[in-house]
Amino acid sequence: MSQTRPVRTRFAPSPTGLLHIGGVRTALFSWAYARKHGGQFILRIEDTDLERSTPESVAAILDGMHWVGLDYDEGPFYQMQRMARYKEVIGQMLASGHAYHCYCSKEELDAMRSAAEARGEKPRYDRRWRPEDGKTLPAPPQGVSPVVRFRTPIGGTVAWDDQVKGRIEIANDELDDLIIARPDGTPTYNFCVVVDDWDMNISHVIRGDDHVNNTPRQIHMYQALGAEVPLFAHLPMIHNDQGQKLSKRRDAVSVVDYDKMGFLPEALLNYLARLGWGHGDDEFFTLSQFVEWFSLDSVSPSPSRFDRDKLLWLNAQHIKQTDPRRMAGRVEGFLADRGVAVADGPVLADVCALLKDRSQTLVEMADQAEYFYRALTPTAEIVEKHLTPDDEARLGFFAEGAARLPEWTTEALSAYIKEFVKQQGVKMPQVGMPLRAKVCGTTSTPSVDAVLALLGREEVLRRLAV
Repeated sequence: MSQTRPVRTRFAPSPTGLLHIGGVRTALFSWAYARKHGGQFILRIEDTDLERSTPESVAAILDGMHWVGLDYDEGPFYQMQRMARYKEVIGQMLASGHAYHCYCSKEELDAMRSAAEARGEKPRYDRRWRPEDGKTLPAPPQGVSPVVRFRTPIGGTVAWDDQVKGRIEIANDELDDLIIARPDGTPTYNFCVVVDDWDMNISHVIRGDDHVNNTPRQIHMYQALGAEVPLFAHLPMIHNDQGQKLSKRRDAVSVVDYDKMGFLPEALLNYLARLGWGHGDDEFFTLSQFVEWFSLDSVSPSPSRFDRDKLLWLNAQHIKQTDPRRMAGRVEGFLADRGVAVADGPVLADVCALLKDRSQTLVEMADQAEYFYRALTPTAEIVEKHLTPDDEARLGFFAEGAARLPEWTTEALSAYIKEFVKQQGVKMPQVGMPLRAKVCGTTSTPSVDAVLALLGREEVLRRLAV
């Protein structure tokens, strides 16, 4: 299955829930492969599961793709809008003999399954309605709507050179005659995927290795249709820190969760890229570097383990490199969620610039930024340790001198604080810690001179006077 055609990849999620990080990694690798080779990346929504697919889930997928910044060249295409095309191809397969009608009832199929299990065999359909030379089929029962089954080759093997897992061969006798259309005529998953990939001229199918079992069935259908078979690359699963497959019930797996927790999309993509792929010892890199370096040959076939601490570290590195003005928009939202308005305080981008070397997430940055916009009450422990009567008296003297400063800048405040410490005959923490406690309500802040400068003279003196 060698390939010379133009590169066209796709991401094809089912809208049965939120966009999860395993799906984002699949989308990322598919997107990067297309970008690396000057190809096209297509988004397709596989929404034929009418019971579980919802418009809200579709919106969540589109919003998630937008948030992480994975742009697609075509789509989104929706399978439910392609029903006429599927029925057309099913008709062609019936006419060519690659598919046939099966009238088995549920009771008959259950009996086949039970008999096979009693013999210690794999449960399977016994192909009683499959046309064969010299075989006489029973008369179709009255009033029964048949399913359509694909005529799977008998004997031999189906094989492909997986771009991640290597050579895979499956005996055809392990495969059933797959149902490709239900009694009401609606097509089934594996069939729709094949027709979509054929019509969209997909060259590379990059997806999770939970789809490996679907691949031999799909290859047979491509071949029956006379379609060029794409190259397959099955990505390893992502496990949690207990070594179990990530679960929506146990783990924070939705892209929305990471948005709410204050992660940067480029940090999440950077981290997901390292789950199953690597470029030497490089840990921190940009999306453009990833595209330049990416190769399916470098994808490991082994499962990856999700490490939240490593993600936090990467997020902190990306925060340090990100324009504070861009971060300010999200930090303002986190502050607004807790009832903190920023209009009457310092420019939020300036606050973010001061805090970016101290924050692992934007939520953490918002936590630290809160005292810039409203006075916080220190804990009893802080008061007992850093706001004793002697400390309060010293802060009063500090405020008197600060009020007379000709300039209110970081440099001027730094010089004043050093001079005040010298005059008082104390050490820097005996002034700096009470200042932080009184003005900010916490003792954990950036350099106190920079904090005071951003807060402004009037606000600092007001808080010191309380």
